Amino acid sequence: MSERTPLLHYRLSVSVNESGEHRETRTGRDEGEQRSPATVQRKPAVKQPPKLNTFFGVVIPTLLSMFSVVVFLRIGFVVGQCGLYQTIAMLLVAYFIISMTVLSVCAISTNGALDAGGAYYMISRALGPEFGGSIGIMFFLANVCGSALYVLGLVEAVLTTFGVHEDGSSLSVSRYAVLPAGYWWSLLYGTVILLLCLIVCLVGAHIYAKATFIIFIIVIVVLGTIFVSFFAVPFRTVQLPGQTNSSIGPTSANFTGFKLDTLMGNVQAAYTVDYTTGVMMTFATVFAVMFNGCTGIMAGSNMSGDLKNPSYSIPRGTITAVIFTFIIYSLLSVLISCTCDRILLQKDYGFLRDINVWHPFVTVGVYSSTLSAAMSNLIGASRILYALARDDLFGIVLSPAKRISGSGNPWVSVLISWFIVQLVLFSGKLNTIASIVSIFFLLVYATVDLACLALEWASAPNFRPTFRYFTWHTCVLGIIGCAVMMFLINAIYASASIAFMLLLLLLIHYLSPVSSWGCISQALIFHQVRKYLLMLDVRKDHVKFWRPQVLLMVSNPRCSVGLITFINDIKKSGLYVLAHVQLGDLDILPSDPLQSQYDSWLSLVDHLNIKAFVNLTLADSIRHGVQHLLFISGLGGMRPNTVVLGFYDDTPPQDQLLDSALSMSNDNSSQVDDPEDQNDPPFHFPPVRGGVTVGRGGVWGGKSLGPQEYVCIIADAIKMLKNIALARYFDQFDRTHALQGPIFVDVWPVNLLRPDSAAYVDTCSLFLLQLACILNMTRAWQKARLRLFLCVEAGRSLKGTEQKLRHLLKDLRMKADIFTVPWDSQVALHWQRQTRSERIEKEEPESEEGGVEADNFFTNSFQTNTSRVSDEYLQAVNKLILDQPLGPPAVRFLYLPRPPADTSRYHDYLRQLELLTRNLGPTLLIHGVTPVITTDL
Repeated sequence: MSERTPLLHYRLSVSVNESGEHRETRTGRDEGEQRSPATVQRKPAVKQPPKLNTFFGVVIPTLLSMFSVVVFLRIGFVVGQCGLYQTIAMLLVAYFIISMTVLSVCAISTNGALDAGGAYYMISRALGPEFGGSIGIMFFLANVCGSALYVLGLVEAVLTTFGVHEDGSSLSVSRYAVLPAGYWWSLLYGTVILLLCLIVCLVGAHIYAKATFIIFIIVIVVLGTIFVSFFAVPFRTVQLPGQTNSSIGPTSANFTGFKLDTLMGNVQAAYTVDYTTGVMMTFATVFAVMFNGCTGIMAGSNMSGDLKNPSYSIPRGTITAVIFTFIIYSLLSVLISCTCDRILLQKDYGFLRDINVWHPFVTVGVYSSTLSAAMSNLIGASRILYALARDDLFGIVLSPAKRISGSGNPWVSVLISWFIVQLVLFSGKLNTIASIVSIFFLLVYATVDLACLALEWASAPNFRPTFRYFTWHTCVLGIIGCAVMMFLINAIYASASIAFMLLLLLLIHYLSPVSSWGCISQALIFHQVRKYLLMLDVRKDHVKFWRPQVLLMVSNPRCSVGLITFINDIKKSGLYVLAHVQLGDLDILPSDPLQSQYDSWLSLVDHLNIKAFVNLTLADSIRHGVQHLLFISGLGGMRPNTVVLGFYDDTPPQDQLLDSALSMSNDNSSQVDDPEDQNDPPFHFPPVRGGVTVGRGGVWGGKSLGPQEYVCIIADAIKMLKNIALARYFDQFDRTHALQGPIFVDVWPVNLLRPDSAAYVDTCSLFLLQLACILNMTRAWQKARLRLFLCVEAGRSLKGTEQKLRHLLKDLRMKADIFTVPWDSQVALHWQRQTRSERIEKEEPESEEGGVEADNFFTNSFQTNTSRVSDEYLQAVNKLILDQPLGPPAVRFLYLPRPPADTSRYHDYLRQLELLTRNLGPTLLIHGVTPVITTDL
């Protein structure tokens, strides 16, 4: 190998796994497979290649990948620059780093059979398609550039022995110089060598697999002659390359044999200029050179399909190869330090050839290992490309690479890889690319460690590798070690490689189809969520950390889009559950009908871009179903505290999933006529039907729920200490339209059905204020103005009442405009009014400090009596709300009184609510049962 080849130390090789292709042919997943009956009948007659044992399947590929040309051309360079002490230290550090990754490789490879693609397959199936696809592309590029690097390295090794300049001068001291040199000649030689590799790969990877043993024998024989030469060759003077008698500095150096003086001269570091590049060497640069001779550890894992017992062979074979190469590198370092002058090590990287018992031995070893590495990288690149194409991560771009021959060889992938390697050959010297390639390989190794770490941390029951000599500590050390080496080789290239990987990750995440491999992130999220849910203690709940956790009852989402999106705005990072009750009896059904509906509901959540869970139940009645959901929804400290129902009325629902504009018009003709023109995903929800439905907010359709049962649900929620909200006219709510122009949110915190006991500071009123404030805190609603309407009668102190309420808002840190609304004429219509003096006597005992508690007790303990409110009064109050001259609000918050104690009056109660809210637009009737506001710090 030529001394002119700077840093030809970067090992870029991947072993071949032919079993993946044969397996895909048998399973019929490839496009090139024929499906004729004759083919099916002939398949059993195809003789499958014999399975490999540990030695032939793992040890040999891994040894060839790790040795490469470094053992022949760069081990002396490392000792000459660093000295023996630092060389041994470097070996220990480097092998510690790769040993951590070896443990991860062994663990993952023994957790299931690997398919074509090697590291790509392991990472993609563990971390998901995003990581797998991005790493797969980088692994492919590393192999492509590695193949080109080794081809050019072989060209320069040949020219070292046989090349001559155009002026007739020899490139070396060899007397066999007959080949012309130069850029175009080198490109021609490289093209011929690459063409030879292409022919081998097109015929089949099994030819290379058969040749690996011969190449292994050659490499071992050459290593044997090198070790023998240290003992058999006497003192020898070696002519330094490129030096003449007129040159400045020494022209020769000595091979002294075993001498203590030689050893003592080589134990300490002596960094100098690399004579091939003119760059001053440092610990980091030499460490980067040496580390590339320690890689190649995943060659055996790629052979899993060809092994008799992969779970047995991969860990033992890989670890055996790592230990063997460490011993060889260490012995060579010691022998070189004892026998070679420092000048010889620093000025002649091919000195092993000069001191060998027969010089051509080392040359043959260099040629064999380099050609083997070039073919191995080309084959590995084609298999990775084939695996990427088969997984459809890049769609039609890589679809031609799926084609295979009758024997299962992905010939199109081979041709594409060959073409790209040929393009890379035009760059000539690949020193810069070699650094990038090394960083790519290290990034792959770090990601394998990350995959093993994620599987270990996720504690997935199906992660049961037979190789158990690893922990999450070894995975973390492997990740740190690979990251340190990446930035040690070149910090700029390392940063650029990580950025490139992240860019690919984002592209695949947004452009690739959904895979069925499973994603480790879900297992990790589950593990962490479970841990923190156990830490969430309901006994430590405090009112100042209260947040709404909403259970929204939905019958048909087609007519509930407006309500679903609005409730998403008031959840304030709390729990949000879309709940649905389907009538049925599991005893008479063949299977659970709800399981097939979850996909549609989850697709709706994604489509509306809301953060919500889905909870479906089967019950014999809507009321029982809601009770089930109130009892079981949530987990641990995350349970719904607020229930939202659509209003019970008889207005026809609208299909808002077809109406992309969510028009506020009630005209059915405004809906989109051609749903095929929409980009909405398909939802398998029942169509909207006319007739009686529970709410234009869209909760229950048809007549499966009556008014009596509806009010019973409200009463049940209050009994279970759940806050309750009834949503009306939210089919008219268009979030985009509502947030344009001036935005108003009106709050009426008085019980309009109880004018004789109106209170502004009871639990329910404060709950209204809290929800309105939460809505105003949402980013989209921050420009909204809260308007608080204070209903007053003549004779009461208007300024005093308003001032008291304004002081309360200040204490609660709420911003709202207070408007006083006289309602004497409305109250006059009230049934058999109480005298003004009796009402004042009930309200005056409230003290300044204890007013809130007193009002809470008084109002919440007083049962609603619906028979005492006339229709005229309700219509007048409804008109009072509608006639406010301050502009229409986006939404109104009204006080919802408790249902009457007498269940026979439930119909009247519901009718009063309907009259009160008629034509008000999007309105929430809210009843709070728990304190949610505090003035404490």
